[in-house]
Amino acid sequence: MDDDGTRGVRGSSADRVPGPALPPPPTTPPRVPASAVGPRPAAMPVEQRPARPGSAPPPEQPVPGAPVDAWLRTPRPPQEPGVWRYGYTPPPPEEPEGVSNRSLLVGALISLLSALLLWSLWRNGYLPYRLVPLKLFTPGEWWNPGTSGGPRTIEGSDALTVYEAILFGLLAYGCGRIGNFSELFRRHVADRGQPFLALAAAAAAGLAQLLVWKEALPVVRPVLVLVASVAGGEIYQSQTVVNVIYALIAAAVLYPFARLGRWRELIAARRGTAAPAPDGTAAAPAAATSADQWPEVRTAGWTDAADTLTAEVRTGRMNDVDVARLRHAWALATRRPDRLAPLAEAVLRTGGAAVLHPSGHRDLPRRGARHDVLTGQVRIGRCADDPHNPYVRRGTGLALEPALLGTSLLAVGPPGAGKTARLIRPVVEALALRALAGQAAVLAVGGAGAPLGPDDAFDVVVRLGHPGSAHDIDLYGGTTDPDEAAAVLAEGLVGDVGSLDSRRAATVLAQLLGPYRAAHGHFPSVPELRELLDGTPAALAGLRASLEAAGHHAMLRELDARSRQAGGPGDPAPALADRVALLDRPAFTGFFATGPDARPFSLRALGQHPLRVRVDLPERGHAEASRLLTRLLLAQFTAITAARTDTTLFACLVLDDATHAVTAETVRGIRRLRSVNAGAVLALRTVDDVPETLHTPLLGAVGCTAAFSGITTWDGKRFAEAWGKEWVETREVAQHTVFADQPFTRALHALRKLVTGKAVTTDAVTVRQVERERWSASELAYAVPAGHAVIRLATVEGEHAPPLLVHLDG
Repeated sequence: MDDDGTRGVRGSSADRVPGPALPPPPTTPPRVPASAVGPRPAAMPVEQRPARPGSAPPPEQPVPGAPVDAWLRTPRPPQEPGVWRYGYTPPPPEEPEGVSNRSLLVGALISLLSALLLWSLWRNGYLPYRLVPLKLFTPGEWWNPGTSGGPRTIEGSDALTVYEAILFGLLAYGCGRIGNFSELFRRHVADRGQPFLALAAAAAAGLAQLLVWKEALPVVRPVLVLVASVAGGEIYQSQTVVNVIYALIAAAVLYPFARLGRWRELIAARRGTAAPAPDGTAAAPAAATSADQWPEVRTAGWTDAADTLTAEVRTGRMNDVDVARLRHAWALATRRPDRLAPLAEAVLRTGGAAVLHPSGHRDLPRRGARHDVLTGQVRIGRCADDPHNPYVRRGTGLALEPALLGTSLLAVGPPGAGKTARLIRPVVEALALRALAGQAAVLAVGGAGAPLGPDDAFDVVVRLGHPGSAHDIDLYGGTTDPDEAAAVLAEGLVGDVGSLDSRRAATVLAQLLGPYRAAHGHFPSVPELRELLDGTPAALAGLRASLEAAGHHAMLRELDARSRQAGGPGDPAPALADRVALLDRPAFTGFFATGPDARPFSLRALGQHPLRVRVDLPERGHAEASRLLTRLLLAQFTAITAARTDTTLFACLVLDDATHAVTAETVRGIRRLRSVNAGAVLALRTVDDVPETLHTPLLGAVGCTAAFSGITTWDGKRFAEAWGKEWVETREVAQHTVFADQPFTRALHALRKLVTGKAVTTDAVTVRQVERERWSASELAYAVPAGHAVIRLATVEGEHAPPLLVHLDG
């Protein structure tokens, strides 16, 4: 990798940016066993919903020593923005809103008591005309005269027995439907799972058997009558036949309870041969695919390379980063066929270690979040089970990826809300993994000591103001154009000063940077720039003499123009000099060097190499200088990424604290990032850290926003306005007192009021569609629990998700 602008060491023993790792000597490609290329068992997908108590959660990423082929073959179905796709399983259909437990129990009890009363009235003959339907379909000589006459013959008694059994079955069925016993059973018995379900069904089966054989339930006698009518009464002369009939009755009574209690599944599970759930709720295994056999490589005709990679995956000599890196390298090589052969040869020589990252690293020292390197996702939390969240998103994992970060992300929350630990660091970690796979470049900027990751997780670590820092920062962004350098530097120096026009400031800087570079071949250092802006006679005279000696007449005119404008009304040079003086401090001595021996790190390298860069700012002792440098880095990043021609790499800037770093020009630059495969992640303590005139433009420029718990109602109002409104259905219930006219009705109402303590009322329900804010300012300020955030996501393609309440566990 070209190292221009990527390293600038301080001292002969300082560390340098590692160069490309040399491949090991050629070796014979590993043999692929026959079983390695044949069909393999499919990997089980990862359930994305809360597991049942007592069950171990399945892994959501390959752990050290785990088979990478199973991870590789796990399905990742396309989903809405932000859904953690690794092993995603859709939720069951949403159930309609049911009745309350109290109403369900009361309804079941009333239905049961009514059925018992009706059956008692039937058995005791208090219901008139109860035998009329039976007499209509049976011979008249079986019955005594009259509508209430009972059976006269044995045949009539048998017919009445069967008739009562049929009526009892209909009564039991109607009682169950009216009392909603099925919902009662599902909610209070089936949902508790095994073994409670099996035990409850066994208890109910024992009670049913007792009632059946005590003839409290009309089952045994009707069955005996039907068997005798079909096979003849002589069949009961055999005791064996009677025993068989009794056994069949007992089995028939037991069978429904066995089905309800799922005894077969419980027994199979105890024996270790679990059968699939009859309702289809068991998680289906991941579809067996050939992803671990590198079909894209085989399709291109490089079977030997595909076999080598397959063996590397199956034997555990490759990790998830290797898979993502080689897949990306192959995708790039297919665009230029001349690169296919060298890539295939490198794979045959080194296997999974081919086309390594320039640092030679194949993974991060340690991971603190859950990643799916194949899709570039990092899981930061789980959507809460909250009415604000759509049903299909409740309980699903929430993940960030380059397609979302490409629209830029703004996170707002007070100190201690978890912005750095639960959002910023997982994002930096994911981008670092992406960089090791050759697909991204990341610049993480934070205060000294900010937990953005260990030093060995980055290629370049810049500690501004620290004597032991091995690298430096180029104030001019690595450009050689004075106008471009002046524009970016002016934005960083005075972009936050509303009374100054950054274009005039850029003109002043260009009038000094252009002549200086023409005379010396490089831009001025911080002390020299300060002297020029202060208008020091010796500095200006020396520069003029150098230009005259070199014959740069055009640059002399620029310097003359600066001399004429100096000291005039509205001259921005004094303000620029004051800001440059913040960097001309003893703590920064030796930093920001621009001489021929200086090799500072330039952000321009981010657009060319998959670098992992971290900049530590001295926020404690030099807060204003840190804000200036943050603003300068943001301006440089937006300008450099917008000007690059090769947008293959995803470039991302992560600011752990963007206080006073956002300006009008950088907001316009952030809006352009999504079109050049780049993004920015900005963290703020409050939106008021941005000038008030930029509140609306900033929220409109970023596609992803996150409001952490503890924000103020003023910040909540801005988020509520940015997220818009939605149509919801509201129900308004008005209660009107019922006035009775009849004496009997008044007496009933008086009795009801005496029992319940409330007057008899009737409800008037009004249902209408209204437009309401998705999240109100008060809800964002007071209804977001600690450790949660409301996150709204959008992709560079224009897809978006509604604001979701997320429990952050990143």
